[in-house]
Amino acid sequence: MSSTAATYVKRRRVFYIPGYDPIHPRRYRELYRKESTEQAKISGYEIGLKPKTTKGPYGWHVAAQMDGQAVESDIEVLYWADIVRDSMEQGIVSTYLQLLRTAWAYIGSGALWRLMRLRKGPVIAALYPVLFLLAQLGLALLLAWGTGQALALIHPWAAWAGLAVVPFVLNWFRKKDGKFFAYYLMHDYAYSARSKGANPPELEARMAEFTDIIAEALQGDADEVLVVGHSSGAHLAVSILSDLIRQGRVPSNGPALNFLSLGQVVPMVSFLPKADRLRTDLRFLSERDELFWLDVTAPGDGCAFALCDPVHVSGVATDKSRWPLVISAAFTQTLSPERWKELRWRFFRLHFQYLCAFDRPNDYDYFRITVGPLTLSERFKGRQSSKSRIEAPVNKFRSVTP
Repeated sequence: MSSTAATYVKRRRVFYIPGYDPIHPRRYRELYRKESTEQAKISGYEIGLKPKTTKGPYGWHVAAQMDGQAVESDIEVLYWADIVRDSMEQGIVSTYLQLLRTAWAYIGSGALWRLMRLRKGPVIAALYPVLFLLAQLGLALLLAWGTGQALALIHPWAAWAGLAVVPFVLNWFRKKDGKFFAYYLMHDYAYSARSKGANPPELEARMAEFTDIIAEALQGDADEVLVVGHSSGAHLAVSILSDLIRQGRVPSNGPALNFLSLGQVVPMVSFLPKADRLRTDLRFLSERDELFWLDVTAPGDGCAFALCDPVHVSGVATDKSRWPLVISAAFTQTLSPERWKELRWRFFRLHFQYLCAFDRPNDYDYFRITVGPLTLSERFKGRQSSKSRIEAPVNKFRSVTP
């Protein structure tokens, strides 16, 4: 880490890398505006959003008064939603073929059983679209059979006309996927599984662009450059930051470079046979002193590998590994009983809670981290990882690139 890292931050650049999300980044601006306003009321600080003041990706400017300090942050979204949308342009038949390939990638490689030894929640989340899509197909075929039996009373050959019900039923479910998320989640898991953990070329190209953007910010006058990787964005950030350091683009006298991974699902990729690039980057980044890496998850988030150290469980930790610092957002403690009861079964919403307000906040506060007067490394200086951290190296595939 830079020897000139400021104890008190006046200017910060924040780069948010979302997960597999086809939505325009303005959604994250509105989420930040709404939730920061709520957190400011709860925690007693001032915070406000303005149009961004920097060139480059979509973002917004935040000004805050916290702990007697005035702080300004420019938050930018490193956007890959267009790649996500392209990957989701699959017909019904293609999606079911995708289902078979994805299931085989995880079951045939043995990754699924090893992932279940870590956390059952995200594995169940991965199985949900498979089972629900199969249930949709089963229901469609059942209705087709029933319709065929009725038509057979008119003429035996008319029974085959019952098959016309199948595409109608499947198309109805697809149109309602904004409620069920089966197609969305199927495309999500299939995106990594189709190349068995290797990054597709279009994603590698976009990650190289992100590396350049962050490198440019490190040449500026900010006190801190903070990279936030959420969900699938966490493993993208691992590789982007590794590339940045390998390329020698982290100046020794520049801003403090810090990394915050939230609700990570790293094992879903690193446990696949051809994820050598990611496993190599996990090992590399865990050993570096150019940055500070905090990993935040919560057992209440059924979509994340809560408290699983992504380096250790992937089987690539070494004696030199120092990162990440693994802590829990502890939803059952940081949310009031009433709020927890309201959110407990809203699994997708809970996966975004890291970016939202807590009505009983502890030391994890997304808004203090992104626009507060302390760098991430200063804020969590001396903090120990959670005693419940999971380190078991259960991954079968541990190959790395020399």
